[in-house]
Amino acid sequence: MLTDRTVLLIEDNEQNRYLATFLLEHHGCTVVAAPDGPSGIEAATTIVPDLILLDVQLPRMDGYAVARILRDIGALDDVPIVAVTSYAMAGDREKAIAAGCNGYLEKPIDPDTFVTDISAFLPHPSAEDVR
Repeated sequence: MLTDRTVLLIEDNEQNRYLATFLLEHHGCTVVAAPDGPSGIEAATTIVPDLILLDVQLPRMDGYAVARILRDIGALDDVPIVAVTSYAMAGDREKAIAAGCNGYLEKPIDPDTFVTDISAFLPHPSAEDVR
């Protein structure tokens, strides 16, 4: 499912980073974490991850601005961005999608479904890719 995938986690909260990293690494992912928008943008352009998990409420630059900048970087065109946020008011999902996110998950994350939830945003390898 997520084995051998690189996930960029742009999240300022240490406990949230720890939990998401633990769950993802347990499923075979390599996780690169960034604590704010500018360092997340730099990491994304350096590693070109398979998936970006993006908190919306970040220091220095909010997640919507980060998503818009990431979407302007050609090398990241095919990289799914999933907003993972405690913002759960009417219109927040639409705002994240409009900023360039492919999906939206509410916090607190559910440890039992988190990996499955984000896996839905990754292209699945075809039979030819597996050979």
